[in-house]
Amino acid sequence: MTHKFTVTAARGMLPLLAKELVEMGIKETKQEQGNIRFIGSLEDAYRVCLWSRVAIRVLMPIAHFSATTTDALYQGIHDLPWEDHIDAEGTTIAVEFNSFRSKIHHTQYGAQRVKDGIVDRFRELTGERPSVELLQPDLRVNVYLKNNQAIVSIDLSGESLHKRGYRVQNTPAPLKEHLAAAILLSAEWPRLAKQGWGLIDPMCGSGTFLIEAAMMAADIAPGNLRDYYGFTYWKKHDKEAWKRLKAEAERRRHSGLSRLPVITGGDTDAKAVEAARANIAEIGLSDRITVEQRDLLDWPSQAKSLPVSGMVVCNPPYGERMGNVSELHHLYESLGNIISESFPAWRTTLITDNDQLGKFTGLTIFEQFPFDNGPIACQVLCYRAPRPVSLHSQREEPAVKAIDIDEEPSVQPPYEPSEHAAMFANRLKKNLKHLSKWAKKNDTQCYRLYDADLPEYAVAVDLYGDYVHVQEYAPPKSIDPEKAVQRLNDVMEAIPHVLSLPASHIVLKLRQKQRGTQQYESHGSQKQRIKVVESGLSFWINLTDYLDTGLFLDHRITRQMIAEQAAGKDFLNLFAYTGSATVYAAAGNAKSTTTVDMSNTYLEWAQDNLALNGFMGEPHQFIRANCLEWLKTAEQASQRYGLIFLDPPTFSNSTRMEGVFDIQRDHVSLIKTTAKLLTDDGVLLFSTNRRDFKMDNEAFANLTIKDISHATLPQDFERNPKIHYCWSITKS
Repeated sequence: MTHKFTVTAARGMLPLLAKELVEMGIKETKQEQGNIRFIGSLEDAYRVCLWSRVAIRVLMPIAHFSATTTDALYQGIHDLPWEDHIDAEGTTIAVEFNSFRSKIHHTQYGAQRVKDGIVDRFRELTGERPSVELLQPDLRVNVYLKNNQAIVSIDLSGESLHKRGYRVQNTPAPLKEHLAAAILLSAEWPRLAKQGWGLIDPMCGSGTFLIEAAMMAADIAPGNLRDYYGFTYWKKHDKEAWKRLKAEAERRRHSGLSRLPVITGGDTDAKAVEAARANIAEIGLSDRITVEQRDLLDWPSQAKSLPVSGMVVCNPPYGERMGNVSELHHLYESLGNIISESFPAWRTTLITDNDQLGKFTGLTIFEQFPFDNGPIACQVLCYRAPRPVSLHSQREEPAVKAIDIDEEPSVQPPYEPSEHAAMFANRLKKNLKHLSKWAKKNDTQCYRLYDADLPEYAVAVDLYGDYVHVQEYAPPKSIDPEKAVQRLNDVMEAIPHVLSLPASHIVLKLRQKQRGTQQYESHGSQKQRIKVVESGLSFWINLTDYLDTGLFLDHRITRQMIAEQAAGKDFLNLFAYTGSATVYAAAGNAKSTTTVDMSNTYLEWAQDNLALNGFMGEPHQFIRANCLEWLKTAEQASQRYGLIFLDPPTFSNSTRMEGVFDIQRDHVSLIKTTAKLLTDDGVLLFSTNRRDFKMDNEAFANLTIKDISHATLPQDFERNPKIHYCWSITKS
């Protein structure tokens, strides 16, 4: 069913709210003064309550009637079926009443008459009545009287959505959570965070900017910590829809934490630092956000340890709020000097009630927004970075080391798993003991440690040095969402304890059936690469930005075969991805290598992988092209190769290709065309990971095809024999 809803927001925040609703998939919207109305499902309204960072309340209108007198207001309320919404006995209500250009202008008396109408109806029907509770009632009723027309709504938010649930300590004149979020959204922080930019709040107070920035960057729902909403005890509450949304939010939180950039803050006041740390701990981000007692003038000493690019954001003192205007210009001047000299590639965002103070920074303003900080009308000032740099100059992640099962584990807090979680932890420990010895012997840091060994824990756990890539297989709809999330929580808690790794080294992704180029699409753009070793060769991987990491672990043996067969041959790598097979061919003393892919990103990645191993120069060519078209050109040019690796996508409808490619339908023509490029004694290794793939052997009269799928199955993938299929193809 669809309903009408009204979402309210503060001055200046409606455009941000409208964008949020679009991103949530809510389309039928109408913007009015102070609110946006939309038509959608109850689940849509719940999603707004959970995910909106700037909304104040979500209202669900249930009645509309004329009320020119308090008696008419009372009767209209009395006639509504309140018994459909709450029970009389043991329940609580609260009423919020507002009036605009109407004959009833005494809001307190209007609220009293609304309450009387509800209570009297219950007393007449049942002899019982609900009681009044202003703080967190079972049902909050909102009545808005405009031009003598009463709009009666259920307040689904229950209390203002700016209350996230993490503020356990305060400081003087704190910034409201939704205002901090609106400032960060206006300053494009979510986009910058995806690019790996850092964030500093040098006057952090109780830590609101830091926490809101972290929740955005880590894709944490702003309402995830709240345990009360206006629908919690409502009789029409859709509990199953809410379970689904909470489960989705928990998965997104686990996944997003791995993409969290550097976020740090400080304050000269020790009590403010204490409050910030307490609030950060409440949201569960103590190991992700650092806060120190630090004077503003001490920040330049931290510059070398922070990212090249970032954003400084703060709520400095300003005249009406905390100080005398004439005494504050030195503070703004100092801030500007610090940015220009020590953080030249960092943007700056400030909120102030006096934009003249902002001029003392000496920075170049590029955007300005009006927002209210409580009763104070303010401006948000966004300044350009004095000397911005390109993303390519960002510092790369350091190389990582392999885990040694015999090493002393780092100190971990006590771990007391449930019975089921202990089963998972024990299996992980057993697999690690077995596989780590094999990996060490083979000079390999990357392998699959666990692959849905226990049906209750349907995840794949891949080790990349001292980083872990976790993929959760989408649970069937028959599984209770809360139970599925609890199992995921078990996994994410057990892994750092068993492997003695920090939680920040665990990356989670939800693995679903992929179509087209989804497996290669970007999830972000932090470009944080990690160097790892496989079979003695080095590779750059990226755990956060894409669904896959840049190194398909199940092809390890296939790559080793390429190295063994490549000596003295011209090697061709089609649909090359990040060129790992090319690295093996070069290591196997191939005469030349040719790497073909349609993506510039992956070709550059492939070049970096070869350079990382010292393979550069004329023998190694990189060609950006649609492989299907390039094959025809190569055949016409009579190009021949002694060894070819062909690992195409299962399906592709890329905008850079004509038509649609399907490996099952098109494999015959693809293999025939590719085989024409073989030398007389050449070998074509063809692979696909389509699980229901069937090779049409009868279609290849002039080729000899040998199924080597089992021979190319690595030890760490033995539980999953359908991870890929592979054939060795030669001319008959």
